[in-house]
Amino acid sequence: MKTEIFFNNNVINKKFSAGWGFSCLVNSCILFDTGESGKYLFNNIKIMRADISRVEAVVISHDHWDHTGGLWELLKKRKELKVYACPGFSREFKEKVKKLQGKLVEADKFTKIEKNIFITGEISGSYDGQYMPEQALIVKTENGISVITGCAHPGVVKMVEKVKEEFPKEQLYFVFGGFHLMDKDKRAVEVVVERFKEMNVKKVGPTHCSGRKAENIFEDRYGSGFVSIKAGQVFEI
Repeated sequence: MKTEIFFNNNVINKKFSAGWGFSCLVNSCILFDTGESGKYLFNNIKIMRADISRVEAVVISHDHWDHTGGLWELLKKRKELKVYACPGFSREFKEKVKKLQGKLVEADKFTKIEKNIFITGEISGSYDGQYMPEQALIVKTENGISVITGCAHPGVVKMVEKVKEEFPKEQLYFVFGGFHLMDKDKRAVEVVVERFKEMNVKKVGPTHCSGRKAENIFEDRYGSGFVSIKAGQVFEI
């Protein structure tokens, strides 16, 4: 299934706008997160010649500015667009979506949103001592199950385990996105890698808030199964 990386702190060349946050388009129709800025997001979309008129829905992983920043500009351009959010998102976020005429869908459990594309629904997490609900995007292909995370505040292992519960007999093929390991020590990262290996995750792409140390450890352990995620990339999962 075609996946296009629209936004990240790393880019394939200087034409692309880099910033804090993450965004990708799956199957030309499901947008996952929107990065920190509508200006940056749409610059990258323009360079990649992506057609936003084909976007059927936006999935927001969690209610942080670096994942919702481009949503508001998108909703101004695309009225009536479905926005999948967690019930625990702020009232401010929900009211703004509705004000811009987006169709808010609050997912508290595993939900199919398109053929072979799903969301986990709200998973409890925390950030800076506060409750931080988050959801991941799930893609099913002939290669197996791929999991895309925004920041993984609930813990990336917890989120992947949640997906595995829904697909106990399926191969875990690819896990990529923000793993939020940038403040973790080496041993804590190694524990995550070990658990991924135990779950037989074939490919990994830690990026954004994962941190360079974690990326290096994953790359060392995964070798050719490691993918360096950059805005401007297009690949199949």
